[in-house]
Amino acid sequence: MKIGVYGGTFDPPHLGHMAAATQIKARLGLDKLLLIPAKQPPHKALDDASAPAEDRLVMTAMMADGIPPADSVAADGQELQREGASYTADTVEALAAQYPGDELWLVMGSDMFLSFHTWRTPERICAVAGICGFTRSPREELVPLEEQARRLSQSLGARAMAVALPEVVDVSSSQVRQLLAAGELQAASGLLWSQVFGYILRKGLYGVKVDLAHLPDDQLRAVSYSMMRAKRIPHVQGTEEEAVKLARRWGADVDHARRAAILHDCTKYYTVEEHFAVCRRYGVELDELERQSEKLLHAKTGAALACHVFGEPLEEQVAIYYHTTGKGDMTLLEKIIYLADYMEPHRDFPGVERLRALAYTDLDAAVALGCEMSIAEMEEKGREVHPNTRAALNSLQHGKEWEHE
Repeated sequence: MKIGVYGGTFDPPHLGHMAAATQIKARLGLDKLLLIPAKQPPHKALDDASAPAEDRLVMTAMMADGIPPADSVAADGQELQREGASYTADTVEALAAQYPGDELWLVMGSDMFLSFHTWRTPERICAVAGICGFTRSPREELVPLEEQARRLSQSLGARAMAVALPEVVDVSSSQVRQLLAAGELQAASGLLWSQVFGYILRKGLYGVKVDLAHLPDDQLRAVSYSMMRAKRIPHVQGTEEEAVKLARRWGADVDHARRAAILHDCTKYYTVEEHFAVCRRYGVELDELERQSEKLLHAKTGAALACHVFGEPLEEQVAIYYHTTGKGDMTLLEKIIYLADYMEPHRDFPGVERLRALAYTDLDAAVALGCEMSIAEMEEKGREVHPNTRAALNSLQHGKEWEHE
């Protein structure tokens, strides 16, 4: 296996890091790329505005999670566990022991690459890893890096190479920190992976101060995305898109539909213990079936956060609360969120096209069909159907009976 090692302060990790990681992985044909935040880099001091080490690790992991294919890039926190300065020689030797027989490549930007020969014990690094320097700006020439690669090969016996990255995002972490501290959140958001930006908002890092209960749509999206894996984001985006279209078709409040969709899966990745803690904190009562099903739990805890953290109105909270099961006598918004979640554009299962067509001609019939399909799926898997789903179907069928009398 060919493994890349990319270190830095990642304070915060930005789209420049993300673009470099994506391209260097492809250029070197890496099977895996490890992003390693430094606790205390020896070449520079972290300033007072820096984020805590544990937050930098979380943000780096979020950025790694957004680089395809899934799980090919990961954050490694080993340097944060050490006391004192972080020395790369210690790190690559530890990785060589962790991945015996694999091919290691230490990758770095041009500034670090050009000064590599001055590092602490560079020969130890060259003994276990290849060295690759890459350009950090579209204006930067490759020739000095190629000359440095030749020098390192001659003086240290290094496996050294230089590459030009064609799609460089010319930005620094200090530039991002300055924008955040100045309250220029829109500009900063354009330089950060959405999950990382949302995490900064949620945690109040780098002097950012926002009221989570009054976030505009773009910031609410980022915060919600920061609470989930990257692979879940397309589903949430699709649900928002579908909810807005359904709201416009059936005359519901578009803003309520949009924001309920943005938040409907915000606790999807909570552990069972975290779900129960939210329920205890906000007095959410659970029935026995909900206690046994994480799929049902996230709707309850998501609604609780929509209320108590994000300040969303009651109709949105209830729509989120019942979006997995439905319920008897559903409101228009509840039907829309239930269906949008069920049939958003990324869903692919037998009958979904029929469901999508029906949703724009007969909303109640579409919800009833969704309930029927859900009940059939649960019964086929030998799982208990929640009473709310049967109640939703019964109330919709009863309504149709009244229409025909």
